[in-house]
Amino acid sequence: MRKAFFALVLIALVALAISPAAAQGNVLVMARAADTTGLDPHTQTAFASFRLLELIYEPLVSLDADLNVIPALAESWNFADDGMTLSFTLRQGVKFHNGADFTSADVAATFARILDEATGAAARANYLNIASIDTPDDYTVVFNLSAPDVPLLAALATTNAAMVDSADIESGAVATVANGTGPFVLENWTPEETTTLSANADWWGDGPNIDGIEIRIIPDEASILAALRAGTIDFALLNDPLVATLLIGDANVQLNRVPAISYHVLQLRAAVEPLDKLEVRQAISCAIDRQEVLDTASLGEGIVTGPLTMAAFALPTDELFCYEKDLDKARELMAAAGMSDGFTLKVIAANAEPPTALSEAQSIQAQLAEIGITVEIESLELSVYVDRWLAGDFEAAVALNGGRPDPYTMYARYWQSSGNLNNVAGYIDETLDDLMARGRTETDPEARYEIFAELQHHLTEMAPWVWLYTGYEYTAQLPAVQGFVPYPTDSLIGLAHVTLSR
Repeated sequence: MRKAFFALVLIALVALAISPAAAQGNVLVMARAADTTGLDPHTQTAFASFRLLELIYEPLVSLDADLNVIPALAESWNFADDGMTLSFTLRQGVKFHNGADFTSADVAATFARILDEATGAAARANYLNIASIDTPDDYTVVFNLSAPDVPLLAALATTNAAMVDSADIESGAVATVANGTGPFVLENWTPEETTTLSANADWWGDGPNIDGIEIRIIPDEASILAALRAGTIDFALLNDPLVATLLIGDANVQLNRVPAISYHVLQLRAAVEPLDKLEVRQAISCAIDRQEVLDTASLGEGIVTGPLTMAAFALPTDELFCYEKDLDKARELMAAAGMSDGFTLKVIAANAEPPTALSEAQSIQAQLAEIGITVEIESLELSVYVDRWLAGDFEAAVALNGGRPDPYTMYARYWQSSGNLNNVAGYIDETLDDLMARGRTETDPEARYEIFAELQHHLTEMAPWVWLYTGYEYTAQLPAVQGFVPYPTDSLIGLAHVTLSR
């Protein structure tokens, strides 16, 4: 009797797991391989976290699919003529998911939290020019700046600057309540299994047009693809080019494929020996064929890149230091560093984000062996990797880092002595500090381009990191899902506007 009972339970559970998405009515069923690593929008750095939190929280301004700054919780804004103040007019009638009104007091409290070093806010370095904040009324906010700050507006368009309820800040509940103003409300989060979101009926925007989203964590992307083809899910976030490209030409599943501005990179911590020697870092850069890494790990789905990936500032890679593999030069540099016999380099890589990380590490491992460097790869669960990475607890790391529409906001946290992730970068010098400071205040577009061209030349010559390539952002959907717009930032905010025609 007991065996029969458990058999029935097992059958029911399996049926639930493979039930057609159509059975979910007007709820979008999506799958992805990696889960969020936390609920605090200000401290998260993993892409998997952003893909959930951006559906719950909102910043003052956002980016559209063409990377233009557009209104979000702020309807309008204005820089003073002297560039010393940035004023916002807030959207009225906005409520947090707990029913509290969103006002200027929440903006002031949010940025006080972000600027507090104790918070560990991931994007804090982008906002250090905010000297004080005035709130003359409930719907006006004035940022008083210590110096003109050209990229500040674009820097605000991130989940890392999302608005949170001042009451949650006071109670210390931000990391646990997920109380935003966004299009979806968090109903349940079972880590590494499922997340349930319901539509925010009070959202100020046009939508949502669906009743909610059920997010299923399926670590194997081939299984996600199978579920999509079987119709047990409606929508998938894919990261592995080896899986995504299998959908090219599929008549029953739509593949969305857009060039990414995020970048794959080998991070070398110059704070540890022997990576503290310039010649060693340069030798590593000269020994790596970046196109080979791209071809091996991502089937050539992407382009080799320098430090800046946005079209307006990217340089031709043939202008950058040692972007053609040169083993003779690499060996000469190793000899100059007194390292002709080589050394062992420990490299960490996450096993889920991106799914290409281990293949990238293995390609680098094989190539560096040619100059006597023995690479030991340590594969880590994503949450462990993120903790180690944030603590700077590694010699080298294979990483996928986010791109930004502005060079300063892309790198302020890394390449400034005051940057809150400078310890992760493991390198700083006066030239970098100076170039970043100048790029922040320069208003002439041509002069600003030259500043960040010099920054790229300097970074690739100093080789604190070895930039590899940019790939594509992939999502896939059944024909029943309509109206989704893919973003080069991998954002899923377009799910707020989709419809389901089952």
